[in-house]
Amino acid sequence: MDSPRNGVKKKRFILSVDVGTTSIKCHVYDKKAQICGSSCAQVLPLYPEEGHVELDPDALWTSFVSVVKGAVKDAAVQMHQVEALGISTQRATFTTWDRRTGVPFHNFISWQDRRAAALVTSWNKSCLLKLIRGLMKALHFVTGQRRALAASQVVFSTQHVTFRLLWVLRHYKEVARAASDGNCCFGTVDTWLLFKLTQGGVHATDYSNASATGIFDTYQMCWSQMLCSLLSLPLSIFPKVEDTCHLFGSTDPSVFGVAVPILSAIADQQAAMFGECCYNVGDVKITMGTGTFMDINTGGAPHASVKGLYPLVGWKMGSEVVYLAEGNAADTGTAIDWARALDLFSDVEATSSMAYSVSDSNGVCFVPSFSGLQAPLNDPGACASFMGLKPSTTKCHLVRAILESVAFRNKQLYETVLAETDIPITKIRVDGGVSANDFIVQLTANLLGRKMERCRHREMSCLGAAFVAGLGTGYWRSREELKKLRQADAVFCPKGRPSDARHLERWEGALRRSMHWYERP
Repeated sequence: MDSPRNGVKKKRFILSVDVGTTSIKCHVYDKKAQICGSSCAQVLPLYPEEGHVELDPDALWTSFVSVVKGAVKDAAVQMHQVEALGISTQRATFTTWDRRTGVPFHNFISWQDRRAAALVTSWNKSCLLKLIRGLMKALHFVTGQRRALAASQVVFSTQHVTFRLLWVLRHYKEVARAASDGNCCFGTVDTWLLFKLTQGGVHATDYSNASATGIFDTYQMCWSQMLCSLLSLPLSIFPKVEDTCHLFGSTDPSVFGVAVPILSAIADQQAAMFGECCYNVGDVKITMGTGTFMDINTGGAPHASVKGLYPLVGWKMGSEVVYLAEGNAADTGTAIDWARALDLFSDVEATSSMAYSVSDSNGVCFVPSFSGLQAPLNDPGACASFMGLKPSTTKCHLVRAILESVAFRNKQLYETVLAETDIPITKIRVDGGVSANDFIVQLTANLLGRKMERCRHREMSCLGAAFVAGLGTGYWRSREELKKLRQADAVFCPKGRPSDARHLERWEGALRRSMHWYERP
């Protein structure tokens, strides 16, 4: 959509920013979804205490503004040529701030933060939760509702906002006081950015981000009054929930010099799903970044899981609501970064060739569980570990064991998705930084027995947010048009090897030995 300026038609562009766990990236996209300019900044986590993981809200905001300006400059375009801004953000990382002044009460508390672990354990073992589970079992017996069965097996986790927010309200008196006075705003990263971009004019989120907090009822499509009553979380602090494709307002001219319409705010995994064009029931995408996130499109109804898959709103656009079921493994990129810090390798790109340089891992198994184990095992007390070490073990064996563990967890998640959803899988697409590793993707294809396609774009969250914003402004007119813009980089076909199954079985044995480690005397 071009517009005349000084008698000359100027090209128009879509600007998209992805605020991830380790970096903030901004891309300028043209009509063909080609990247015309980019900028990137690191997200620097803070570790004030053991188990605490935080981000500085002001530093995040400064970096956000900087990468937007940097990308526009890199593209050699002007800010007034930007048709719309789309925002994709990491999920379940939140802060609270003063409604009147906009000053945060505390740093962002990351989704990786474990300060509420004792609270989570206490609630998971509480008589009240046991009673609720019992009542839900009885309700399932009477009604046959799968939703009741899922509720009867609920296990709280530190990854969701719920108990970290409860911890904040109990430990930061200023937050509790502001909440009781109606002067407290709660927000995940997207909400904070919208508030700052509009100079305090918008306190909102979208359905995809809200659904990932653990406080949102995906069946009723609203903040859960029951959960908030149970935990004494004040409903007044929560933002308004809007459609994923929605005019959230325009950036205040003081930020970028012109007012830029904000047409999408979407959680990063749902954005990746949209960018991968997984619009049909049964479409699956696997994002391998800091963690691994496997999502399946379940259509117009949320999936009630009994094995730890999480029901999410993928996106809501007008009357259309698309739901996803998600399983995750928290320590994919984390494990690889840890290995690099130990000098097992210096260049991440070399890890694939290191793994291929040996025929197997020489009996070594690695359990990637720095943050416990998620679905289908759901054991927060599991520990990360190497097993099967020998004097003959080399760095290549260790690296191969780490890469194998990523593919083995993918297999676990895939089997859980198959068993839980009973939905025929139509296609599988992979993305994220770790998906650049051919060894991991090929081994995953072998284990799943399915063809897997990797997109030329690695940063699908950014592209997905751009697609949503572009549809909202008419820059792109249909999802069929978007499908034509997506380009495959490589296709990995399964190559059946009996040894893969044997290695998986041995690894599962190591996994069992690592479980409940932190619950042992």
